[in-house]
Amino acid sequence: MHADVFLREAGFIADSLDRFGIERLVQELDNLRSRGGRLYLLGLGGSAANCTHAAADFRKLCGIRATAITDNVAEFSARANDEGFDSVFTGWLDPTWESGADAIFVLSVGGGTEIVSRPITAAVRWAHERGLQVLGIVGPEGGVTAELGDVVIKIPAPKERVTPHTEAFQAVVWHLLVSHPTLQRNATKW
Repeated sequence: MHADVFLREAGFIADSLDRFGIERLVQELDNLRSRGGRLYLLGLGGSAANCTHAAADFRKLCGIRATAITDNVAEFSARANDEGFDSVFTGWLDPTWESGADAIFVLSVGGGTEIVSRPITAAVRWAHERGLQVLGIVGPEGGVTAELGDVVIKIPAPKERVTPHTEAFQAVVWHLLVSHPTLQRNATKW
């Protein structure tokens, strides 16, 4: 039965997550908040939707100045139309970032390659060149995010269901982060 297979895979993924890496993410996010940096979340497709939710949680529960870049649909689509799809994140970041105190947080199944998710690839390289910290939650391959990132959690999802498991576990990991006693400053209502 598919439900049994899917849930067994989810259990394996949960048991296999890099706990030390997650604790490093907690420390880096706490350091970002302490130094007054801003957190820019970026992703495409389902990961973009996750970025919206995660940014709200980081702001509301942790007091971290977080923004999901794709929330500004008008600017996102104007940049894609006028400058090309590859620039949708770098074009937004360039006039916005203030200093090396800021960080980008990539949520992506593939992590950005030369062929797929090229806006993510461009943004990770852009941030890396400017000394911004690169954080991420990506699929098992990791792409450029895992290659150049400072702290990146790879979700060990099976190839047959890499997208649903990676996007689901992005939510598991960021909810773990925003409810971590080191980061959480405000209680949830429920």
